[in-house]
Amino acid sequence: MDKEKQILDYIKMNPFISQQELSSKVGLSRPAVANYIANLTRRGEIKGRGYILRDESQIVCIGGANTDRKARTDHKVRLYSSNPVKITEACGGVARNFAENLSRLGVNTSLIACVGNDREGNWILNETKSHGVDVSQVWVLPAERTGTFTTLLDIDGESIVSMADMNIYEKITTSMFEEKWSHIAASQAVFLDTNLPKECINYVIKRCRDVNIPLYIDPVSSAKAQKLPLRLDGVELLLPNREEAEILAETKIDSISDCQIACEKIRKRGVENVIIKLGDQGIYYFSDEESGHLSPVKTDVVDVTGAGEAFASCVINGLMNEESLFSACQLGLAGAALTIQTDESISSFLKPEKLDEIVRNFMDENPKV
Repeated sequence: MDKEKQILDYIKMNPFISQQELSSKVGLSRPAVANYIANLTRRGEIKGRGYILRDESQIVCIGGANTDRKARTDHKVRLYSSNPVKITEACGGVARNFAENLSRLGVNTSLIACVGNDREGNWILNETKSHGVDVSQVWVLPAERTGTFTTLLDIDGESIVSMADMNIYEKITTSMFEEKWSHIAASQAVFLDTNLPKECINYVIKRCRDVNIPLYIDPVSSAKAQKLPLRLDGVELLLPNREEAEILAETKIDSISDCQIACEKIRKRGVENVIIKLGDQGIYYFSDEESGHLSPVKTDVVDVTGAGEAFASCVINGLMNEESLFSACQLGLAGAALTIQTDESISSFLKPEKLDEIVRNFMDENPKV
């Protein structure tokens, strides 16, 4: 009997069976069971979400939703000159990408963002919804244009320069979030990116802290990282890259030992866990209980776009399933590897079983220290 049918039969016998119990009965990890349940729900095999909402990790993703335009050359980029390129377009935005990644991993996910009442906005909503994300809380602003993110990639798939038109986010106010708060407060966790105005970022951080909702933050860019308040008490996880970490810690990072110093300084601002993304050098993770450096999974690079979001969303999914920070980072690196193997910003192969396979096969070179 296949696993999906087994899961469905157990749910028919006991609609309130927990995912942990299902995991034990069918011999799969809890995230894998959650993925099967999400697929059954999308197909209508499971009607009504009372059972899933009792047990399934549920997260609200707040921040950017925009169109990603990638211009890729077939040779090394020549600056200050015309470069022949091939342009592709996809749904993007840090929070939106997180929501889709997490939904593909079987997490019940909703998105709070804003789009214009235009072709791009309608496309983003329809595409995101088709991947199982609840988009009912997205603001549609009639007088604004949907945000765009344009990046130039060289022959190796590396980003040379990126340009963001995110003016629409300046229209969001704290009163708009107040209207959404009952939806946010009902979640088990919140992911936040810094595309929002500073006062809205402060509002979400404070409200989540006040009601003890775990909050995960991606600073997005070195410029936008400066929107974060000095005190970050209540933030469960901060996920800066090297430049963002340098700004948040007010220190230079030239080595792995510098990463530890930066993490210690960031944690003094109230953050529980810190992971610094180091590009082709991997990541550095830090908490009270554990810390260390992990190299990336070795794989062919087609396009690095979306790798950061894939890494972070897989880490968050691991933490929500009570994995250690070290194990969650392993899952994150596996997710990043899956993403950079394709020219898609979000890999269609992103599934818990695939992540587990990559971790088993390729992470032996990163023993815990």
